[in-house]
Amino acid sequence: MTSDLRRPARTFTIRQLCREFQTTPRALRFYEDKGLLSPSRQGMNRVYSYKDRARLKLVLQGKRVGLALAEIREILELYGKGDGEAAQNAKALRKFKERIIALEQQREDIGAALDILHKACANLEEQLSKVRPDLLPQAEEYDRMVRARVDGHHEPAFMR
Repeated sequence: MTSDLRRPARTFTIRQLCREFQTTPRALRFYEDKGLLSPSRQGMNRVYSYKDRARLKLVLQGKRVGLALAEIREILELYGKGDGEAAQNAKALRKFKERIIALEQQREDIGAALDILHKACANLEEQLSKVRPDLLPQAEEYDRMVRARVDGHHEPAFMR
């Protein structure tokens, strides 16, 4: 008795993939236009295969880590070249290491920018405390408002 290890011929609708990956039909059609996905058609409906689903997952992961669509396409195009995916894996490894280097540099740049801003705020608060301490509570309120926006909360109506 042999076992069939291949994926079943299950298909997915655009709605199913959008729901699963929290994306929009427009995004899927865009990826199709860019040659990253190639669903079949049943009448006017797109029908996505396991391969399309796997490719979509890789596209979204690549975007999440900052790869350009052209870079993602380069990696995807190497699939199935008959080399046990060695060329695809080598290309992906090179692109991923390049992104790691770029992101680590961004992290250093962000850290340096935060240090500069924290020092500038401390200096400004010190100066204000000497000449116009009445303005400091406003600065603290502004800071709360900005933090609320960053956290996704809206500021109270009286601050608009």
